[in-house]
Amino acid sequence: MDQATRARDWAEIQERMLVPLYEAVYERLEVGSGTRVLGLGCGSGLALLMAASRGAAVTGIDAASPERVRLARERLVPEAWGTHARAETRIIDGPDGTLEDVAGAVGACGEPAYNLVTAFEPIGCVAGDSEGLAESLTAARPLVRRGTPVVLAGWGPPERCTTSSVLRVATKLADPLRTPGSWRPALRDDLEEVAQRAGLRPDGSGRVACPFGYADIDNAVRGLLSTGLFDAAVTATDQAQVEKEVTEALHPYQRGDGTVWMPNVFRYLIARTP
Repeated sequence: MDQATRARDWAEIQERMLVPLYEAVYERLEVGSGTRVLGLGCGSGLALLMAASRGAAVTGIDAASPERVRLARERLVPEAWGTHARAETRIIDGPDGTLEDVAGAVGACGEPAYNLVTAFEPIGCVAGDSEGLAESLTAARPLVRRGTPVVLAGWGPPERCTTSSVLRVATKLADPLRTPGSWRPALRDDLEEVAQRAGLRPDGSGRVACPFGYADIDNAVRGLLSTGLFDAAVTATDQAQVEKEVTEALHPYQRGDGTVWMPNVFRYLIARTP
């Protein structure tokens, strides 16, 4: 197994920690056979797979991680889904994977293509990560009806997220070079600010418990590094140093049986298109 595949597998394991978030949003919005989902930053496609299992037609777009997007495509268009489901799932990726490609794939049917937009990749914890998302949300508006729900997700308050104390390692190690993209604690209005930039109207929010649990510290280190939140720290120092300091930061959360358990709260915002 090559390094890229291992990284993809760890990212997939880490993504499963957010399943309670996906479930809470889909339950609240009654996602089902009449739902047509556009997933921005779909990653390995787990959230889209869960929507598809409820009967929704789904489209995912992601240009950040080819390995994870390859997994999303495998998940969403396997032979087991059947002809009907394959016709209603699509993944668009790579440097040319833009919303213009989505519009072209949908075709000129005369109707808005989607009635739900999701951006489940937690925002607001990496400096500068919200500008690009706001632009994507603005570009997606011609593909949806007026009043379409748009879901944004982010970390909850640092005092409710024990993982925050571990993620501070990323900031500490990246600071010497002031490396772009370093982690910062989530702010109270991060999601609302992105919605405002995109011209969306907030229409409800919620908090969901998403604990991070690992078999041991080594698994916890691999999982956390797969999030990308430590990439700037690795650039500023080296992989070994980052792993060492993350391991030390994890010790308070290791239980007697060797497992690691970190309670967290994630927040979501439902906004509406004008």
